[in-house]
Amino acid sequence: MKLEILELGDRKAKFVLSEVTPAFANAVRRAMLADIPKMAIDYVDIYDNTSVMFDEMLAHRMGLIPIKTNLDMYKLREECDCKGEGCALCQVSFTLSAEGPCMVHSRDMKSSDPDTVPADDNVPIIELKERQKVVLTAVARLGRGKEHSKFQPVCPPGYKYVPIIEISDKCDSCKQCVEQCPRGVFAVDKNKVVVDNPYNCSMCEECLEACDLKAIKLSIDNTAFIFMVETDGSYSAQEIITRAVESIRARSAALNEVLENF
Repeated sequence: MKLEILELGDRKAKFVLSEVTPAFANAVRRAMLADIPKMAIDYVDIYDNTSVMFDEMLAHRMGLIPIKTNLDMYKLREECDCKGEGCALCQVSFTLSAEGPCMVHSRDMKSSDPDTVPADDNVPIIELKERQKVVLTAVARLGRGKEHSKFQPVCPPGYKYVPIIEISDKCDSCKQCVEQCPRGVFAVDKNKVVVDNPYNCSMCEECLEACDLKAIKLSIDNTAFIFMVETDGSYSAQEIITRAVESIRARSAALNEVLENF
């Protein structure tokens, strides 16, 4: 297995995973979505709500606000010493008190842990008009995406096969494929058409239609995949990739142990 990083930002990453099977590539994608624990608001106690929004809708909206997560500080409830009752090691409390007229944002939520806060300050929660008020407390805990979508730390990650683009000797450098390609895959080097950005190719076959000499051949490498990953801010993109692979490794080791003892 090989990994080539194409882009790596705080919340976005693009990389090539090669020498693997399609099943393993999909396992990485599913691990990012479903296996990495993430902090999210699980229940809300509403003491006062005179806004136009029902209590249930307000609680649901707060549950979808991304929260920065540190797995070194908190445990899953089922793994905590409190046995799921809730304590400072497995949950975080938030308070919110606002009175209109105003727009209530995620930055107005006050956390019991200064490091466990909304990933973005400007997420709108509700608009309060004159004499409208909201007072509540909320509790966030760790959960996995396979339990509920609010615990998914990434936008649905995608991947595609790495394209293989070949230009034969029949090419006479007519440059039509360069102009026709919408993704900037081709370039001209020393009066010769070359593949400049192969990973940008979307297999649209516009270049095949533009080339009258049929000098271009497209195919795919079914052992190499281009991944596009975007987090919601609860983790960095690098940590998402690392934890997804660690999850696969841990599950594989557990399965291997079961098979050895069978």
